[in-house]
Amino acid sequence: MAASDHATGDGSETSNERLLPNVYPAEPVLASSAGLAEPAHPFFDVDWATALRGTYTKSTDDETFDIRFVPSFALEHEGSRSQLGASGELELIRPSDTDEVDVSGLRLNLEGGYALDSVTALSGAADLSYAQEPASTPGLANDIAEPAATLVGSLNGGATRQFGRFNIGVTGAVARYLYGPTELVDRTVEDNEDDNYWTLDGGLRLGFQATPILEVFGEGNLGRDLFARQTGMPTRDATDSSVSVGVVGRWNETLEASASTGLALRRFDDENLEEVTAQLFEAAVTYRPDSTWRLTGALTTDVQPSGPDNGGTTRVQYSASADLGYTVNSWLALRALAGWHTARFEGSADTETGYGLGAGADYRVNAHTAASVDYGYARTDSTADGRDRSHQLSLGVTLRR
Repeated sequence: MAASDHATGDGSETSNERLLPNVYPAEPVLASSAGLAEPAHPFFDVDWATALRGTYTKSTDDETFDIRFVPSFALEHEGSRSQLGASGELELIRPSDTDEVDVSGLRLNLEGGYALDSVTALSGAADLSYAQEPASTPGLANDIAEPAATLVGSLNGGATRQFGRFNIGVTGAVARYLYGPTELVDRTVEDNEDDNYWTLDGGLRLGFQATPILEVFGEGNLGRDLFARQTGMPTRDATDSSVSVGVVGRWNETLEASASTGLALRRFDDENLEEVTAQLFEAAVTYRPDSTWRLTGALTTDVQPSGPDNGGTTRVQYSASADLGYTVNSWLALRALAGWHTARFEGSADTETGYGLGAGADYRVNAHTAASVDYGYARTDSTADGRDRSHQLSLGVTLRR
């Protein structure tokens, strides 16, 4: 009897409908994959923000107010071996004494990295920036009605590899600097095409991990500055070289510090132009005792062509800066900063010194909106442009994705 029941396939003894004919499986392969796909994940993590700021500036000789609109974006991709990112920012400015809206800044950046293996990594970046500060910018010469615009494009790449406790890195870069005309208050226009130039740079860095905390390193760089050729005028083409040695210390995530010193030499192709030598000093420190405090400081040396609106052939500048940030709670953050610089212009008697102090706060209204307030004081002393002091107050709101 039992055998007869199984032969009919009515499932009466098992009470399991899947044993009935034509019930299970319905089909050997799924007829549709609808509902089975995993949620799509975009290749880039996208972020964007839009800021609107009003800035009041009172300087020694002038008093101005302007409104700035600053949209920005950021794209980021993190892979198992690769990183890729892109960012951009546009700054539009409308001074109070005119109805015109000008582009005062544009910055575009593309960078990436790839780990060939556990000890070898490649990196590269492309940058494009445009800047033209308003005539009310603190420290700008009083006889300038419209400063020169600056357009800079650059490509750079590098590779690093570890050999036990040693590591070695090589870098290469090419950049193009273009300057627009300068308009003076008497309507005179100064052409700055002679200051346009190319730069070609290469570097080599060798480091040794002396302890788990301390690394000592040596670094050398070699580059060329190539200016536009002008008939009947001496060339300002130059070869730049520098060497430096230093030490880096890393104490978990609490403290990171570095210091180095070296020598830079800038030698011109024209024998009538004196070569320039400068002592190099570089230092940086980042201190984070906890999640609420952050202190950073830096000392830098820059040796580069003097650029438009300046005398001499080479600007040698030493700068120091300090930033302090404190997160009060999830909706309020405070900050303070200070800076100092001194510069000399080789080939002329011009010098420049200055310092600045500032403080600000960010108030987070909600997850997408923040309000900010900033105050800054700046003082510059220049043999070419005299002394200038300025107070600047800025209020703004930022909308973020």
